[in-house]
Amino acid sequence: MNILFSCLCIPAFSQQVKRKLPKSKNTFIVIAHRGSHLIKPENTIASITEAIALGTDYVELDLRTTKDGHLVLLHNDRVDGISNGKGLIKNLDFESVKKLILIGRDSSLHHIASFEEALKACKGKINIYLDFKAAEAEKAYQAIKNEGMEHQVLVYVSGNSDYLSWRRTAPEMPLMSQLDPGITTVQNLLGVFAETPLEAIDNIPNETLLPVLRKMGISIFPDVQKASETVKDWNKVIKYGVQGLQTDHPEALIKYLRLAKIRVN
Repeated sequence: MNILFSCLCIPAFSQQVKRKLPKSKNTFIVIAHRGSHLIKPENTIASITEAIALGTDYVELDLRTTKDGHLVLLHNDRVDGISNGKGLIKNLDFESVKKLILIGRDSSLHHIASFEEALKACKGKINIYLDFKAAEAEKAYQAIKNEGMEHQVLVYVSGNSDYLSWRRTAPEMPLMSQLDPGITTVQNLLGVFAETPLEAIDNIPNETLLPVLRKMGISIFPDVQKASETVKDWNKVIKYGVQGLQTDHPEALIKYLRLAKIRVN
């Protein structure tokens, strides 16, 4: 999540298309980064299931493609380190990938999840924040449509080509990205959204622009995830009136939000 959106020389998209974020019962959103993965391996069905059990609003999942065109969940471009295999995911066929073993901190055994498996695990239970790493928008959207989950997914795009692909493939799909910190004026901000409309962002480009972003209805879900998160880390961004946080510690964050009366459920 490190490509910044600024004023881009790409075709303008109509702001008249009504795009809504997936519905959630909570007003303050908690996003489980790569699933709830303190014990279970990241991006696995087990990490998704645990995030659901904790009452998380979204699960953030990373999408990549195998050599033979299957969509799978994987953050890095290699299977090294997270499994007993080696190599780039794009050079491995799906049958080989399915045989790889991932081990949880509790010694439980898991496999790299297909996108179809992940969709079935999430359907009707938790929203998906889809970090679009390396895949085809058409194929991903077809999988989402096959499960009837068009209104349960928010797509994170990191560059122009993916943005354009999603806007052309699924005009009503809500998109999210990061804004250039160099955007400091209302004019700059409006220029960016005129060229590349977004429904959510993951950073606060400039504090003075927060009232404008609120008026525009843009949701802000900052990334606070790290191995050791503290209440100080959370409050540092909550004070800006953001709509949610992406965290590596969903259980602890939810408990804090309830105690602080920020999250009622």
